[in-house]
Amino acid sequence: MIRAYIKERRSWIVLLLSMQGLLLFVSYVDPTIPVSSILYIHFLSIIISFLFLLLRYKRETTFYQQLKERDPTLDLDSVADSQRPFEVIVEESMRSQIEQLKQQLFQNQQQVTEEKDDLLSWIHEVKTPLTAMQLMIERVEDENLKARLTYEWLRIHLLLDQQLHQKRLPFMENDLFIEKTSLESIMFQEIHMLRSWCIQKNIGFDVDLESDIVLTDAKWLAFLIRQLLTNSIKYSEASDIVIKSFQHEEQTVLILEDFGCGISTKDLPRIFDKGFTSTTQHQNHVATGMGLYLAKKIAKSLRLKLEVQSELGNGTRFTLTFPKANAFIDLSSM
Repeated sequence: MIRAYIKERRSWIVLLLSMQGLLLFVSYVDPTIPVSSILYIHFLSIIISFLFLLLRYKRETTFYQQLKERDPTLDLDSVADSQRPFEVIVEESMRSQIEQLKQQLFQNQQQVTEEKDDLLSWIHEVKTPLTAMQLMIERVEDENLKARLTYEWLRIHLLLDQQLHQKRLPFMENDLFIEKTSLESIMFQEIHMLRSWCIQKNIGFDVDLESDIVLTDAKWLAFLIRQLLTNSIKYSEASDIVIKSFQHEEQTVLILEDFGCGISTKDLPRIFDKGFTSTTQHQNHVATGMGLYLAKKIAKSLRLKLEVQSELGNGTRFTLTFPKANAFIDLSSM
């Protein structure tokens, strides 16, 4: 701040120095003026000028120093009241702009909330004809046609479900209900939902859940597992998906491993990024790049550790490590 103040007041400093130089020049040119007196006046002027600048520095920079150090929020309460005319102008201008920003922020939040509510309402409305469509598909006698229709129905259902949870994600912590949950119940429910897709791709499951009961939110965990399963099914063909759980250091570990096409080394650091799709599977237009992104976000909110190991051409392993029970003390009180 001292450097900025000197830079701001450099014209004053140059003027003071110029006046001192002029005084010395006049005493040099005019022999009638005693040099000793001029040097004495010159010395006093320099001391007074230095003290003046030092005093003014403290008074003139307090307001701006607090502006510089304040938290970057729409609040000026942490800043001292302006004392000088130009400080008053700055403060009034900032308060006016902040008030406008607050109003705009409030309007934007209202608009986002309304759009979210409208979309959620639309998704729930669409689910009604989807349910009716599912009942009609079950009556189709042609097994090949029935399988194709069921697959397309499932794609629509999964996309709507993904969109529904994506819109709820920012408010997820207000929607959590931590309870004892059965991994087996959730896993077989999700496998049953995806069975038509698995039959079409000749994919089976090898399930071994040694550790079954975990503390978590059942609804959000089911959606997370659904994203991991759909990712494994999407990139597998005519193979089994291995699902197993066990206890490790008082924590439950859940592993989902497929033997599909795998993920390249250069893609691994980016698979949880929003909108990222494989650079080695350009022909796959079904991928949205949202499933694993949502899975990672949900895992973070549920205090789950989500890890992935993969090798191109040899499959992918997702590992979910559940937290210890005491990790939910803060989460359950939200």
